[in-house]
Amino acid sequence: MIIYFGIGTNLGNREENIREALRLLDAKVGVQMACSSIYRSKPQGFVSDNEFANVVVVYQTEYTPEEILHITQQIEQELGRTHKTVDGIYHDRIIDIDLLLAKIGTLSLDCNTPTLTIPHPRMNSRDFVLLPLQEVEHLLLNKL
Repeated sequence: MIIYFGIGTNLGNREENIREALRLLDAKVGVQMACSSIYRSKPQGFVSDNEFANVVVVYQTEYTPEEILHITQQIEQELGRTHKTVDGIYHDRIIDIDLLLAKIGTLSLDCNTPTLTIPHPRMNSRDFVLLPLQEVEHLLLNKL
């Protein structure tokens, strides 16, 4: 299975937060296939003076989406995230790892459970996801 992740951070050393999240994903999820450049964005859905750093990264994995969700939540906790967004209320965060898309071969996988929705329901309205997503798609096409 191929999984696309969106990683964002707006606290501390943002570049280091992303590097550490990628290192842990490399160790726990599978083989990294492509990673975008870092994209900067203003917070959306809440007010903060802290700009976000965002990437999209693609992995090949043997895990199911639910297993991957569990792994990413463990990584977020390991990196210092103490709570998730609750009832749509956003806040500053040391790290956020979202599952954006899942594919088996060329087929997109849909997942809609109480804990996980794939494709990510808000990704198409977020330039900080769409721009790096286009970049990784281009990188993947160039590898073929």
